[in-house]
Amino acid sequence: MVQAPGNDLAGRVALVTGGTKGLGRGLTEAFLRAGANVVTCARTAADTCPEVDGRSAVFVAADLRDPAGAEAVVTATIGEFGRLDICVNSAGGSPPAAAATVSPRFVERIVALNLLAPFYVAQRANAVMQAQDDGGVIINIGSISGNRPSPGTAAYGAAKAGLANLTGSLAMEWAPRVRVNCIVVGYLRTERVELHYGDPAGVAAVERTIPMGRLVEASDVAAACLFLASDPAAYLTGTTIAVHGGGEPPPFLAAARARPEASD
Repeated sequence: MVQAPGNDLAGRVALVTGGTKGLGRGLTEAFLRAGANVVTCARTAADTCPEVDGRSAVFVAADLRDPAGAEAVVTATIGEFGRLDICVNSAGGSPPAAAATVSPRFVERIVALNLLAPFYVAQRANAVMQAQDDGGVIINIGSISGNRPSPGTAAYGAAKAGLANLTGSLAMEWAPRVRVNCIVVGYLRTERVELHYGDPAGVAAVERTIPMGRLVEASDVAAACLFLASDPAAYLTGTTIAVHGGGEPPPFLAAARARPEASD
């Protein structure tokens, strides 16, 4: 169970995009558990909306790639709770696709989901937060794919690199009332983990490359989000927190160790 560090979030209002499945669902549940009122959204409703101890998130159907969809979600949040304190741009992702043959339409949709949508949502959240006495917090969910080459998900990696840059720019423009930070997520365990890492043996092989010896769990990312949303993080803006278990060892190390003479 993840709790907010230093204080709980009772009475705060959080918007978590893409919060009905995968990482977003875990983040939504964490904010509910910390006492926040939570609004979440997706293009279509899931079978169940996240619920914790009898408290459920408010669901809004919206396509955030459309600026009107981002506007609708923020407006619905204000209509429901009268304010917006925390905005987590969690919606994102991409299936594998070869850069040589992927369609322009696919590229446009991936970049829109992972870069433009967070921009649209953050812009509208900021307009609300700037008018509040105590401002607000925006947290962008990034990826290690934005920090290094991303073969197989080139458009996604490029979009996440842009999101990291966007975070710093917005933090400078919107300070001091609104804080904007980014969480860079490593190899994440979700219900679709096999899409990128293969069968259990493939997952285990990937885990052996991670210094912490396991994939990132949603609870790991939630802990970082709760910290950034809490009072102890009041001076943090324009920063990036890497939740990747120590990162990726340089490939040359494995190659060097695999040479026959290395074992002599």
